[in-house]
Amino acid sequence: MSGFFRVPPPINEPVLSYAPGTPERAELKAALERMRGEEIEIPLVIGGREIRTGVTHPVHAPHDHGLRLATCHEGGAEEARRAIANAVEAQREWASWRWEDRAAIFLKAAELLSTTWRARLNAATMLGQSKNAYQSEIDAACEIIDFFRFGAHFAERVFTEQPVSEKGVWNRTDYRPLEGFVYAVSPFNFTAIGANLAGIPALVGCGVLWKPSRSAVLSGYHTYKLLEEAGLPPGVVNFVPGNPSAITAAALGSRDFAGLHFTGSTEVFQSLWRQVGNNIASYRSYPRLVGETGGKDFILAHPSADGDAVRTAIVRGAFEYQGQKCSAASRAYLPASLWRRIRDDLAAETESLPVGDPLDFRNFVHAVIDRRAFDSITGYIARADADPNAEVVAGGRYSDADGFFIRPTIIRAHSPGHETMCEEIFGPVISVFVYPDAEWERTLRLVDETSPYALTGAVFSQDRSRVREALDTLRNAAGNFYINDKPTGAVVGQQPFGGGRASGTNDKAGSAANIARWLSPRSIKENLVPATRYEYPYMGEA
Repeated sequence: MSGFFRVPPPINEPVLSYAPGTPERAELKAALERMRGEEIEIPLVIGGREIRTGVTHPVHAPHDHGLRLATCHEGGAEEARRAIANAVEAQREWASWRWEDRAAIFLKAAELLSTTWRARLNAATMLGQSKNAYQSEIDAACEIIDFFRFGAHFAERVFTEQPVSEKGVWNRTDYRPLEGFVYAVSPFNFTAIGANLAGIPALVGCGVLWKPSRSAVLSGYHTYKLLEEAGLPPGVVNFVPGNPSAITAAALGSRDFAGLHFTGSTEVFQSLWRQVGNNIASYRSYPRLVGETGGKDFILAHPSADGDAVRTAIVRGAFEYQGQKCSAASRAYLPASLWRRIRDDLAAETESLPVGDPLDFRNFVHAVIDRRAFDSITGYIARADADPNAEVVAGGRYSDADGFFIRPTIIRAHSPGHETMCEEIFGPVISVFVYPDAEWERTLRLVDETSPYALTGAVFSQDRSRVREALDTLRNAAGNFYINDKPTGAVVGQQPFGGGRASGTNDKAGSAANIARWLSPRSIKENLVPATRYEYPYMGEA
């Protein structure tokens, strides 16, 4: 079969509403009821075989300590080495497939997820990660579908990029997958990130060792089973939950380590980078390191900003999914005149947000992911409450009696250097610094210089010249920059996601740039009429 085949033009998957009376709501409710009534066993999957190590941990719902969802087997160094061997072996055949045959598997996975698998993966995300129906739909359904459909499209775009050829020569570029395996390390907060970190390198021919977060292992396992049903060959992606230190040591200690696809904390990513540096002489090739890490994402308002728009951006940007998004608004800089106009309404709206079990679709905010997160976030709130240089304007209450619940909280910091204005909290907490209206330019510099991170940020202004000024002054302060919108909700194919500075390598998940990171191009020159003499024309007699 010959021809260069094009994948169907990608279109972003429509986000279903789950409004009362809709069929998707009824289907999701039924899936939730089934899943919460059964406790499954989650194995490792290495070379297509399920591995049960006997070393296990229980998987509980963050919003209900009594709801046990699964028992998960844990892997260590031995299982990681087996997974690496399987990934390297499987890649030998996988990399030889035509690119469109690999793409077809991921397009099929997207189609399955848009239909028969949608409720299953959404339910796993709601129960295991305490997301509401709408946030799960955006994440576990739509974004995974978009990653796979746009991933195939962007791979096609990369592969069609070919060099020019002069007369008598045919030049080509062969886009080879990395030689070895990619180590994919995914976080708890987005099911789609796990699918992307493991799936996109595999799409272009790499073998993968995937270590999911302990706190998202339920949805991670269902994501792996989705790829399996779509026809992914055994060993291409190896699913290895377990001891992060042991698995990482085995991965980064392997001669075949070819790349790291990571989302998580800045500290962990920097540690991994140091380990790679220490091992650099032992690798077959220089590994590709791709990471999206922390953020201290900002909302900056000019005195001309629309107050209702700013209020809504704060509530949605800071408190959706309990602020557990890398992009969540965590600090806001508001002019005094605007603060006076919106303070009471902002506080009242924040206090009114319904908090509780995600199975009650009337709730907006749910539990944070685990004990460690709960203790860290509430520590910030308690210190701010006791600090004369800060004021808890709304929220500030929490309880771990039934689940890890924290009320959405607004802190007014009287100093721009207060810890809650500077440090990543990763919870339903936003700090506000109120600046004098006349100090817009100084505040721009403050926003740029306060945080080591540069992931997302938003500016609100009805004055276009001030928008332009913010775009220029804050050019390096955010990899995803929003104008008159909240700093969350990047859509694959529309706003490729990633940041610089301490927020990561900015390789833009959901773009052709990310695809290229998992490829090692080979330039091929074919001389159609080879030279038969060594002499050049300049060598002739005068």
